[in-house]
Amino acid sequence: MFDESSACKMMKKTFEIKASDSDSSARTGIIHTQHGTIETPAFAPVASQGTVKGLPHSLLQNLGAQLMLVNAYHLYLRPGVETISRLGGIHSFISWQKPVLSDSGGFQIYSLSPLVKVKKEGVEFSSHLDGTKIFLSPEDVVDIQTRLCSDIIMALDHFHPFPSSEEKVKEAVKLTTHWAQRSKTHFLQQDSSQLLWGITQGSVYWNLRKQSIEDLLKIDFDGYALGGLGIGEPKSQFAEITERADSLLPKEKPRYLMGIGYISDILEAVERGIDFFDCVLPTRNARNGTLFTSKGKIVIKNVKYAQDQRPLDEDCSCYTCQNFSRAYLRHLYERQEISSAILNTIHNLHFYLDIFRKIRQSIQSNAYNRFKRNIIKQREE
Repeated sequence: MFDESSACKMMKKTFEIKASDSDSSARTGIIHTQHGTIETPAFAPVASQGTVKGLPHSLLQNLGAQLMLVNAYHLYLRPGVETISRLGGIHSFISWQKPVLSDSGGFQIYSLSPLVKVKKEGVEFSSHLDGTKIFLSPEDVVDIQTRLCSDIIMALDHFHPFPSSEEKVKEAVKLTTHWAQRSKTHFLQQDSSQLLWGITQGSVYWNLRKQSIEDLLKIDFDGYALGGLGIGEPKSQFAEITERADSLLPKEKPRYLMGIGYISDILEAVERGIDFFDCVLPTRNARNGTLFTSKGKIVIKNVKYAQDQRPLDEDCSCYTCQNFSRAYLRHLYERQEISSAILNTIHNLHFYLDIFRKIRQSIQSNAYNRFKRNIIKQREE
């Protein structure tokens, strides 16, 4: 019989830095988890409901995905934590034996804002499914993720959309710190060795971002995320925040830039010492017919591809590019065939995961800046 009480217990190991680029803050490392290691810089495909849309797990593994990102809020609603816990935890439930990171639901406070009331005690959601009132405290969110048995769990956080006044952002930073302390205190009371990461906020106000980082460093998390970026702020401010955060975030802990998916942004962030990324961009765009290639993006529905015999990317070794033409992929998309989403998702995720493999190789070869320049040049040609 499955022993639920032992599902999340393990010997906690530290993050190891394996190589550093001499001309930037880029580095490679290894995050140790109960379900294996994660080589960084790493990209986590988003599997909010326990699956990457359009792909069975076997194909995701064949693409080289090191982990999945699931969403605690959505899994809490359906099928429910009790069900997942009773069936052995998230790895057993979804039959995925590699690492899993669970997001806390802080992004849903933002994305479902008309249905949310934020209080010091926690968050009241009106379920987007049937309107049922749900109250979740920071402690509740820790409990949900502890019972899911995800390898990396995130503390509950709060941020306002860009642009927001400095006063509103200051209030969100204060609340995020308050919730972070409660999350860590409650987590320490659990008999679990999962990794708990904290999320810094502050939007583009460096004084507030600095305060958030310093406050969370005092709480002492296993990793640190930069949240509330990539939601419309100017690229110059995005770069400034990641640049200045590099000098404050501890070198011996992994750094996570949440929700960032544009390749140019990822390259800039890696240069500034970021280790970990997630985004729906490659999979959502795949389903919507936008494909990423070494020469830029292709919108496959465009009529100019109707008789194009070339693969999406002649330099790509994915199953889609090795077997199918742009004309056929356009035909599938136009006919709304399920295989369109599958083949497009295979390509986009292969493209992203291959970029991350090459990022790691370039850092190990102490040639990251040259690699970055070549990628940008190729995409501009």
